[in-house]
Amino acid sequence: MHYALPYKTKQFFFVLIKLSIVVGASYFIYHKLMKNPDLEFDHFIQFTFKNNIFSSKNIIFLLVLSIFNWFLEILKWRDLASVVTKISFKNATTQSLGALTASLFTPNKIGEYGAKAMYFTSIYRGKIMLTHLLSSMMQMSVTLVLGIIGFSIFSNTYAIPINYYKITRLSVIVLTIVIVTALGLSKSNYKIKGFALKRIKTFVLGFPKTTCIWGMLLSLSRYAIFSFQFYLILHLFKVNISYLEAMYAITSMYLIASIIPSIFMFDVVIKGSVAVYLFSFLDINAVIILCTVTLMWLLNVVLPSMFGSVFVLNFKLPKST
Repeated sequence: MHYALPYKTKQFFFVLIKLSIVVGASYFIYHKLMKNPDLEFDHFIQFTFKNNIFSSKNIIFLLVLSIFNWFLEILKWRDLASVVTKISFKNATTQSLGALTASLFTPNKIGEYGAKAMYFTSIYRGKIMLTHLLSSMMQMSVTLVLGIIGFSIFSNTYAIPINYYKITRLSVIVLTIVIVTALGLSKSNYKIKGFALKRIKTFVLGFPKTTCIWGMLLSLSRYAIFSFQFYLILHLFKVNISYLEAMYAITSMYLIASIIPSIFMFDVVIKGSVAVYLFSFLDINAVIILCTVTLMWLLNVVLPSMFGSVFVLNFKLPKST
């Protein structure tokens, strides 16, 4: 016999889920700040105040960069999602920041797929998830291309110890696996993020080319902003380094960090470890690098996720059409 839960019971569980997401995100943020084995929060605060990082002028400039960073991301999402169904900039803001909060403690931000899809009626959810996959692929493509260029120059300039024999052997193995896998997938129903590979290919190829180019330009612009923000914070810590030198290390850091599977919440730990190693070749104090990575995380993840928490708490399922 089919038994349906009463409406009030459903509403209670719905509110409970939303509260759980916000409380869970808040706890992970607190835990990361207070239990970071590499950088104690008190030390972070003391070091940043000692270097006058939190002056009104510095904070305003850094906040403007973070706002512009997220403005471009929201603009990109609005334009990409509008190919599926028209949405406003306000709706795109709600969806982007709400999904950020919901994905904080999910591996590789996978929670964003379901979170964004929930803002749409069931007939659009599949395409919205594919659209988010396309958006992520755009940002990742920029990270990979610039990262490979930056790391190539960085490794040659600073003589990073690299075993080229092992890399060549690994590349041959990986290339062989990719070729064999590609041939196998072309004859199978393999799925990525729950979607058949053929469906993803059809969706991506059918997406408006002008919108894709626009999305790539916005992804590149975002990358330029948050990488410059990283350099600016180093400059505020009185690190004497040229912009190009810093960019070689920064692009290398984002490349390596992006290919390491992680829970988004602990992305700051991975970037911190990678950054400390890379910037050690430039003789930059590890504390400065850890403080820079932490500040970047606070400005571009924690702060927008706080606004996202409000959107999560106010979330209502769309009415079916």
